[in-house]
Amino acid sequence: MNFIKKNYQGIVLSFFIALIATFLGQCFSIIGGPVFGILVGLIIALFPRSSVFEPGIKFTSKKILQYAIVLLGFGMNLFQIFAVGSQSLLIIISTISTALIVTYFVSKWLKIPADVSILVGVGSSICGGSAIAATAPVIEAKDEDIAKSISVIFLFNVIAAFLFPIFGEFLGLNDVGFGMWAGTAINDTSSVVAAGQTWAASHSSDVALNYATIVKLTRTLAIIPITLILAFYRSKKSNAVSVKLSQTFPWFILFFLLAAIFSTVFQLDTSVTTTLTDLSKFFITMAMSAIGLNTNIVQLVKSGGKPILLGFICWISIMLVSLVMQQVLGIW
Repeated sequence: MNFIKKNYQGIVLSFFIALIATFLGQCFSIIGGPVFGILVGLIIALFPRSSVFEPGIKFTSKKILQYAIVLLGFGMNLFQIFAVGSQSLLIIISTISTALIVTYFVSKWLKIPADVSILVGVGSSICGGSAIAATAPVIEAKDEDIAKSISVIFLFNVIAAFLFPIFGEFLGLNDVGFGMWAGTAINDTSSVVAAGQTWAASHSSDVALNYATIVKLTRTLAIIPITLILAFYRSKKSNAVSVKLSQTFPWFILFFLLAAIFSTVFQLDTSVTTTLTDLSKFFITMAMSAIGLNTNIVQLVKSGGKPILLGFICWISIMLVSLVMQQVLGIW
């Protein structure tokens, strides 16, 4: 009862913003609900509000974000992912490794805060907003850093959705090659699907779209080892003797894995998995709305240049490595 009394105002505010953002995201799918959630939250944050909203907003941005990642697991069929994803495994490993290495050195060069560079790195290399959502609680990132990283990922998502089909035609990619390229080099699932659908429409074949989607889901599984490594690193780096891995372990990632295993073993009905996945997306939008409410838009704009440059360099690196690996493996 005390929990409800303390948190309901902020949760309800985030909920209603998420409803608006979800509607806008359906109207403009290339942008998506989470980005609209941040934008609406940022606008509302410009106006004074009562402190009674703060506990609920904080709960939504932290805990509901974790619940969203767990629900995401129910939308995965591991057998299907491994069947198609195994072909792209070397490409996925190469692109993720490249992005993380590039992020490390470029962030040092540009003097970008560690949390921002980590979030941009995992967002670029793994699965955009979902990876940022999963990583943020593990490294205890500030809401401003999350908003900044999501904004960078969004920018290159939009660019990729428009330009990838054009680049693919110019490069002479076949359906499988384009599917592999889009699935490994575009940040977020929505933009992967958008690019795949554009390619499919112009080639009268869904092969590229199907490959891109499954390869993208395979990349999503990289959330598990990355977050575990970050949790282990954080526990070792902490100066507090009492901090152990068990205290920093991202338990929600374990539940995410268990949800994926459950969904695979019991072959959940499509209607059930779709409902749970949609709920996951709505929770992510709620969390992003709360993050927007806690973010200073003026400060965000002032400090956004360097993260955008970092995201651009990561994006170009991933694109090139994906194409090179396809040449090496004889896919393209």
